[in-house]
Amino acid sequence: MSTTRVLIADDHPLIRSGLRALLSRESEFEVVGEAADGYQALELVEQLKPDVVMLDVSMPRLNGIDVAQKITEKTPSTRIIIVSIHSDEGYVLRALKAGAKGYLLKASPEGDILNAVRAVAAGQAYLSPEISRLLVEEYVREMRFRGVEDSYDLLSIREKEILQLLASGATNRQVAEMIHVSVATVETHRTNVFQKLGIHSLPELILYAVRKGLLT
Repeated sequence: MSTTRVLIADDHPLIRSGLRALLSRESEFEVVGEAADGYQALELVEQLKPDVVMLDVSMPRLNGIDVAQKITEKTPSTRIIIVSIHSDEGYVLRALKAGAKGYLLKASPEGDILNAVRAVAAGQAYLSPEISRLLVEEYVREMRFRGVEDSYDLLSIREKEILQLLASGATNRQVAEMIHVSVATVETHRTNVFQKLGIHSLPELILYAVRKGLLT
């Protein structure tokens, strides 16, 4: 089994040492470095080429969201988990738009942290279960308050299937291979899903899927 190489970026030494200790207990992970601020994180990503970077959202010199965006532009093969104290949808959406695959609350239990690194290393999207629960509850309240029909029901069975696969982290090509259709067909379905749901980006699609309870 190949080892997942992880870089930890947080300005609090105790957080860094705690994450290092946790990951180092698992033979599947190797912590290759630590960064105390945003610029150092960028330098180490360029030098070490980690598989996964865990980024604190509030770091000195350059915050985690901006670091994520720069990593996505310069080293797109490196996958990113934002670690934050903020659980509101605005922060999560900003992180996903910046290229993060995962969003983890600092208060997360050890099991969730390990699951997040495993999922993101495998190319899947991951949000802390607590965030998912809050988004689902908010969505249910909103639907009841507005008294409107759920736009999800406008989707065909195939569109629902493609929505879930895309939201879980699969690319258009991977979806095409999984359901045995052409990439062009997937792109057409994706466009239809976006139009029917009033969604304009993949990060918004991921959050929609979480709010609907389609992703665990």
